[in-house]
Amino acid sequence: MSREVFTQVIRGTRGWVEEAEQALAKALTEYGPGRAVGWTTQTCYCLPMSYALMGLEVKTLGDLQAQVAHARELLGEVPTDDLWLPYLGDGLDAGAASMLATEALVALRTVNGYQAPTGWQGFISDTIMRELGIQLVDGRMPGFALILGPAPSTEIAVKVVRELQKRNILTFLCANREGKTAREQMYEGGVLQEEAPLKECWEQYVVPVGPDSLDAIYVLNWSIRSALTFGGHKRGESRKCLDYTKGRINAFGITFDEIPDDWYALGAGAILLGYPIISDSVATPEVRPTGVTVREALVVEPDYDKLVPACIETRAVKVKVEKVDVPVGYAAAFEGERVRKDDMHVQFGYKYSSAVEYVHMAEEVEDGRIVVDGPDIDTVDEGAALPLAIEVLVGGRKMQRDFEGIVERQVHRWLSHAMGFMHTGQRDQIWCRVSKKAFKAGLRLKHLGTILHAKVHDEYAGIVDKVAVHVTTDPQKVEAKAAEAREAFRVRDDRIAGMTDESVETFYSCTICQSYAPDHVCVITPQRLGLCGAYNWLDGRANYEINPTGPNQPIAKGRTMDLAKGEWEGVNQFVYQQSNRKVERFCAYSLLEAPMTSCGCFECIVAVLPLANGVMVVNREHTGGTPCGMSFGDLASVTGGGAQTPGFVGIGRLYLSSPKFLSADGGVRRLVWMPRSLKESVAERLQQEAERIGEPDLLDKIATEEDATTEEEVAEFLAAKGHPAVSLDPLIG
Repeated sequence: MSREVFTQVIRGTRGWVEEAEQALAKALTEYGPGRAVGWTTQTCYCLPMSYALMGLEVKTLGDLQAQVAHARELLGEVPTDDLWLPYLGDGLDAGAASMLATEALVALRTVNGYQAPTGWQGFISDTIMRELGIQLVDGRMPGFALILGPAPSTEIAVKVVRELQKRNILTFLCANREGKTAREQMYEGGVLQEEAPLKECWEQYVVPVGPDSLDAIYVLNWSIRSALTFGGHKRGESRKCLDYTKGRINAFGITFDEIPDDWYALGAGAILLGYPIISDSVATPEVRPTGVTVREALVVEPDYDKLVPACIETRAVKVKVEKVDVPVGYAAAFEGERVRKDDMHVQFGYKYSSAVEYVHMAEEVEDGRIVVDGPDIDTVDEGAALPLAIEVLVGGRKMQRDFEGIVERQVHRWLSHAMGFMHTGQRDQIWCRVSKKAFKAGLRLKHLGTILHAKVHDEYAGIVDKVAVHVTTDPQKVEAKAAEAREAFRVRDDRIAGMTDESVETFYSCTICQSYAPDHVCVITPQRLGLCGAYNWLDGRANYEINPTGPNQPIAKGRTMDLAKGEWEGVNQFVYQQSNRKVERFCAYSLLEAPMTSCGCFECIVAVLPLANGVMVVNREHTGGTPCGMSFGDLASVTGGGAQTPGFVGIGRLYLSSPKFLSADGGVRRLVWMPRSLKESVAERLQQEAERIGEPDLLDKIATEEDATTEEEVAEFLAAKGHPAVSLDPLIG
């Protein structure tokens, strides 16, 4: 705590303590020590702050003397110009003193039967505390804010409160500047109705507490009661009570303009409870050390667009969006819904246009900002195709680069929950459709952002504090974003280089796509990424750490049953249970014997070509035919859906260059045909694997659609080129 802040805290606290001493002395003279004080009909905790911090049961003026005396004991000296000390501890003691003194002052009001002015709440009863406090504890209400004084303008006041309301954060209003209050600004801005009863204020999450700075203690002692009621702590267990408010009650204070001494003193009390203060005044010295609060204690944010996000980030409030505000039904029940061509209004990606989805961290993220750049779906003819880039920007103190792909892979599931929106694939291999019914209901591109903002907060609140979404349909911008995303994907994929399946005892599952393929279980190993191409073994492990009950679960390999084929007892048991007891065996390295099941999100499909004694692979983007006589779509119909189909399997394209690629069947030496575009995209990695196995010319010997279009032509090409598959044992015999 800086000397400047400490000085103002001590001056303000001294003022509160002296005022309490004088008021108590006067009351004792007038009424004597036996006079009752407090809110006996509204709380069972006497004066809550002294009950929690000191263990006192203050019921009379005589009882109150110990509380005021202790406030004096906690009060330090104002520092001199020639003495420099670490002031944090003394400053927190002063914060405790200010809370005890102000609580005594509001209690002394009750001696004369004080009632809060009309339109102000005043003391907050145990009944209200129990009704709303449980919501603070269980997360339904992410937190509460205490605004001291009015904002510089009604417009700013309304903006800040509306931003808090959007996040379901309860806002208390108190104090004034020269008679002006934030409550008046709420009336002027239409947030509250001047004649509305207080019950409606609570329902709107905007509660005027009192017109004076002294009234802030009503909110602070309402908060400390949560530790007693919901935390189960006893009176006088000050450390436990303070740890509880810091750890479980997500509260913060907001002030505007320069902070007077008495507000500083109350702010020190809030900080002692674990609640940071956020000010818009650049004249306010920041207090950045953490420990007493979860993050910084006193933060300055003069930009009103960033003020509430700064509060959320500083207090580490985990915002949950209870309802996804879209004009169509939104539920997991719609995840497996298909939008057929005749029912489609517009589509994106696959072979019809460029499309990419990309989640990444960013330095500056304005939470809740959703931007649509380019034509929306109401500007095109029915049945049209548009390019699409969905960029999700995330920020958070606990967010890491390693988590980007994990969040990104959930985009498929989250968007699929919207009725009438079909989503398959991942990364730059997505295919989406919007149904005619969804379009007529009002579904637009901005709603994709609404969904993603809500669901990232909902499911990854532990690591993500802020989410923004940028949706682009401008062709040039989509291509630029796709290029940026592909480089990020490459970096992610390179992280796992050097790891082998033998070096670990645990694999990871992925069941995200069971909505489309209920019996499918993806088994991710260090040398075999998920068939969607988006999840590798490191991603599975990280997502399990973030979400232990999620779709990525650890699979203990257990006893090795066949090392060459990649069969383990533990993996078989896991796959059997998670496939609804449909798949009894799984061989990681074979196409012909118990291959992995496939869903529908695979990047590529591998199929056997018996006449060529090898296998072909076709990627999703390839629109032409293949040597096996089936297009990608035809192959998908027999390969996907969660079936285990020997001779066919879906894979992620990077698996083609893995040493474990069909290693039980001959490995990459069996690779005899692939589309030119796929060959070029994996050439560098595939060349490295070819050199490792002593076949440096292998790429030139793999046919493409430019060399062969039938299985017979592939066989002729292989013979002419001297492809190693020609001399291998028969693949099917």
